[in-house]
Amino acid sequence: MPAHWRWFNWIWGSLNRFIRTLLGLLCVPRYPVPAQQLWKQTPVHILLAEDDLKMADYITSGLAEHGHNVEHVADGRDALSFCLYNTPDLAILDRMMPGMDGLSVLKALRAARKDIPVIFLSAMGDVDDRVEGLAAGGDDYLVKPFHFSELLARMAATTRRQKDQSEVTSLTVHDLTLDLLTRTAERQGTVIELQSKEFSLLEVLMRNAGRVVTRTMLLERVWNFNFEPGTTVVETHISRLRAKIDKPFDVPLLHTLRNSGYSLHGPR
Repeated sequence: MPAHWRWFNWIWGSLNRFIRTLLGLLCVPRYPVPAQQLWKQTPVHILLAEDDLKMADYITSGLAEHGHNVEHVADGRDALSFCLYNTPDLAILDRMMPGMDGLSVLKALRAARKDIPVIFLSAMGDVDDRVEGLAAGGDDYLVKPFHFSELLARMAATTRRQKDQSEVTSLTVHDLTLDLLTRTAERQGTVIELQSKEFSLLEVLMRNAGRVVTRTMLLERVWNFNFEPGTTVVETHISRLRAKIDKPFDVPLLHTLRNSGYSLHGPR
């Protein structure tokens, strides 16, 4: 075969391979997710609070392609208003927004007893930033830029945890049981009368059984303080709670961890 024909065939073959590769890339879904996960994605109602319109369009379009119903707002105050008067299955909040930042939106929701699951999206990815978001009551924290399939996976995990928690009607640690419906406690067959704050305090401790719960966490979740006031309110209520759930019984459950916080657990 003449040399110029060999050259022509090589060019033609290379061009064909390029075209096939290009077509293959164009046919890939815009928001790929592992095939085995597609059937697991249960449609949910989502509030997206994101002031970057390009990012918002990317997320909204991707979630819609996976069957989710998305409401988008670009202002923190609008996000708070929507969540107060509606009940989305999940809120995705940007940390930095005009009007009201995402952290303030979350704190206002928790103060209003709105337990909507919240995932933060933010370019603020330092450990302190992530800890701050989670300590305020956020359920997850995703740093930009992110892969869309990771957002889907975190959404699925967050809504699954919320569903599991909503189905719980009682909590038990060792021989102490807290009934979330009747708001009563019982230990070794003895009914324990609890005041409202004592019940809320015990619920937080029992939901975090075996883990350290800091004073700051208790102030935020029980008293809705976003700062550490100069008060002994936590210590006072812990003392009262311990007198009710521990002192009449042989085995102490509520433990004070010096310079750390408190932990509720049985014998170890």
